[in-house]
Amino acid sequence: MATLRPLGTSDLAVFPLALGGNVFGWTADEKQSFAVLDAYTAAGGNHLDTADVYAAWIDGLKGGESETVLGKWLAARGNRDKVIVSTKVGMHPDYQGLSASTIKAAAEQSLRRLGVDHIDLYYSHYDDPSVPVEEIVTALDDLVKAGKVRAVAASNLSAERLRESLDFAERENLARYVAIQPEYNLVSRDTYEGALQDTVEQAGLSALPYYGLAAGFLTGKYRPGVAVDSARAGLAAGHVSTERGVAVLGALDTVAEAHGAELATVALAWLLTRPTVVAPIASARNLEQLPALLAVQDLTLTAEDIRLLTEASAVGAPSS
Repeated sequence: MATLRPLGTSDLAVFPLALGGNVFGWTADEKQSFAVLDAYTAAGGNHLDTADVYAAWIDGLKGGESETVLGKWLAARGNRDKVIVSTKVGMHPDYQGLSASTIKAAAEQSLRRLGVDHIDLYYSHYDDPSVPVEEIVTALDDLVKAGKVRAVAASNLSAERLRESLDFAERENLARYVAIQPEYNLVSRDTYEGALQDTVEQAGLSALPYYGLAAGFLTGKYRPGVAVDSARAGLAAGHVSTERGVAVLGALDTVAEAHGAELATVALAWLLTRPTVVAPIASARNLEQLPALLAVQDLTLTAEDIRLLTEASAVGAPSS
């Protein structure tokens, strides 16, 4: 059983892999979603990550589908106190942006769909530059004080706005961000490394990267000349012919073979070696995809493995 990891300065502790809920109610129907959730928690997993907007980008869906499926599962299993539920605000078609009124109204809808009385970790999904950080932080603090949210976090936030938010929260003694959810993986390092990672490290926050498998590219199933039937094939295929993509796949192949591991497991394990990363987020639309994700808790990369992967992921990067 994996050791749970402290989440920033909060009292939350999380499994080293967060289960992404973006597929629930989209590419995974309710039955498939329940099966994946059951298997993840049976393996010791305790952190479920969703958002109010999932999956509004699909014709015929309006957002909230993932939260609804997750809420039905929580009710059916009666295990609310055994899992950490994270969701996000700011992107739902009916609740866009981060004004105080939007944050509070959207939170009520998320609580209703999830069928819970509190959200463990509540993220601002994307920054809203039109709203001062003081308004955003105060609105989130109000939810914490009301007992509707245990801890707050941010996703897709610049280092500057993160620092402003942390400074204001500390100055006014309000709920302070405990985590950041950035895009970060072996073929996308500049989306986190640098000023944002430095700020997170200095402030004692935790990082929970999304797109840890680069929309499936880092599973190794996308190769030159190979057609893959997937809803996210377009995103993943963009890396296939790049210099960095080729180098990373080569390194993943080498390390995976040495350990008898899946490429996806290796890619997620590399993230766990990075400063500030507590748990990457990855989703599985069926039971077949889940074992490679869960195996990250048992894979320890050697110093040589880490060097090989890190150097390959720097191929083609602009010189500083």
